[in-house]
Formats: sequence, structure tokens, C-alpha cells
Amino acid sequence: MTDRTSRTETPAGAGEWFVGPRGAPASSADDDHPARWLHVTDKASFLTAAEEIDPALRERLAHVHLETKAVPKRPVAAVRWLDDDWVAVLTPTVWYTEHDRQVHTGELGVLAGPDAVLTFEAGDAGVREHALDRLRGPGPTHGSGAQRVALAVVLGLVGVASEVEVALGDAVADTERVVFDRTTADPVQRLYDLKREITEARRALLPVSAELPELTTDERRVVADRRTLERVASTVERIDRHLDAHDDLLSDMLQVHLSQVSVRQNEDMRKISAWAAILVYPTVIAGIYGMNFHHMPELHWLLGYPFALLLMAVGCVVLYRVFRRVGWL
Repeated sequence: MTDRTSRTETPAGAGEWFVGPRGAPASSADDDHPARWLHVTDKASFLTAAEEIDPALRERLAHVHLETKAVPKRPVAAVRWLDDDWVAVLTPTVWYTEHDRQVHTGELGVLAGPDAVLTFEAGDAGVREHALDRLRGPGPTHGSGAQRVALAVVLGLVGVASEVEVALGDAVADTERVVFDRTTADPVQRLYDLKREITEARRALLPVSAELPELTTDERRVVADRRTLERVASTVERIDRHLDAHDDLLSDMLQVHLSQVSVRQNEDMRKISAWAAILVYPTVIAGIYGMNFHHMPELHWLLGYPFALLLMAVGCVVLYRVFRRVGWL
């Protein structure tokens, strides 16, 4: 670590750890040549800390979409080598809240050098916590402390995305039960909302999958083990495929639901038609006898009125049994 880096003061509210090639993160430099990991909470502090590490870094970071404004509306990812030693990574993050079934997006920035790593995270994805957990556990025995930190951050990012995919999969399974439960309300709104959240997660992960291969294009510039980074990129692609499968399943659910609605409407129309036919039959008989022709024998027959009522009742019963037999009632 250069003298400039070692003299950099930690900004207020920032976290600072020292990580050796094989050691867990500590609050002080307990190894001979530890890597310094400085984590800040916003872009402004990120750029300020980068300038304190090396004044030339801030100017180079201006080309990595690190403008000091809020998280952009469109997820942006970028991997840029600032020189042979420093690489900047900007990537969106995602997290899922179960109480409202919403996918939220944030932003993660990483600046990794030979013996220092600077990160910031906007949002509640918790990538830093995942990275710390990985660093506290067993890790690779090769590579510098800075490489260990950078790899832990990347793996933490993918781990959070994997948790989001699993949570969305559980939400899809719950929605599937709702779709086939006739006692619940119309699930179309829930299906649409969940498809929208899956689309939001895929929009955030797509730039990541597009930019991660940039970390493996140059053998002379090694952020972490090439094979490990390739596995990370394939994991992101697998998560995207799973999200795509969830989206297709929701589309199938929507089609099934619409088919169920159509079937129920047909059933209702058949019932209405059957009862209409049953009610029309006595109306026809009453209309015939209401014509009052002179040569209708039942008009002057003592049992004519009971006979007409019996004829109506028998006809209605016969029609009812016929419609029940064919499944219309």
C-alpha cells in the first residue's frame, strides 16, 4: 500500500477493514501487507475517497457513469480499467421485500487496486454484508488481499441476486395456488404485478451479465481467478434463465386463468339457456290457451284447467331432467 493510501482518513460513517491474502477482515492492519477495504455510503464520498487515494483516479472515474446524482432510472453497469493496476466496476443491485412483493434496485461501485479496494452501495441489497460473511469464512489461498475483497464483493452481488430469484420463485409458486383457487379474488392484477417485478430484476441483471466478462478479457490484469469469474458470469446467466422461466410460467398461468374464466362463462350461459328454455315452455302453453279459440275442447272441459297445469309441470320436469343429463344444469 502506498503512503498516500495509508494516510487516507476514513470518511465519517464509512467502514474500514484490512484483509490479508488468507486472513479475515480486521479493524486494523494485523498482517504484514494487508489490503485496505474502505466502504462508503454514497457516490460523493466514493469520489472523494478515490481522489484521496490517487488524485488521477477521480478524473478517470468520470467516464464510468459515476455522476454524483441519485440512482439512475435505467440500471447501468460498467467495467473500466483505469490503468494496469486499477479497475472500476459500477453495477446495479436488486433486493426483494416480501410484505409488498416488490423488487427494488440500487447501485454498487467498486474501485479495486493493487492493495486497496473502495466500495459504495446505494440501497438495501446488503452486498457489503454478504461480502463480509464470505471473507470471514474459508477462502482461496492464492491472490492478494485486494483480490479477495473484490471477489467477495462480486460473489456477494451474485448471492443477493440469487436470493431475489429464489424469493420470486416462491412468490410465483404462491401465485400459482391462488390462480387455481376459485374462492380467491381475480388474480390478474397479482400476476401482472409479479411479471413486472421479474422484468425489473432482469433489467437490473442484464447489464451485469453483459459487463462481467470484461474482467476476464485481459490475462495481464487479474482481479480474481479467471475460472471463478467465468463461473460467476455463468451464475448470473443461470439466474436470468430462471427468471425467464418464472415469467413464462406466469404467462401460462394468465392463459390458464383466462381459459378458466371462459369456461365458467360458458357454464353460466348454458345454465341460463337451460332455465330460459324451461320457463319458456309453460309460457308457450299459456299463450296457446290464451288465444280463446271457440273450437278448443279443453275450454269447456271440466278438467281442462288442471290438465293445462299438469302439462306445464310435466314438460318442465322433463326438460329439467334432460338438461341435467347433458350437464347444462
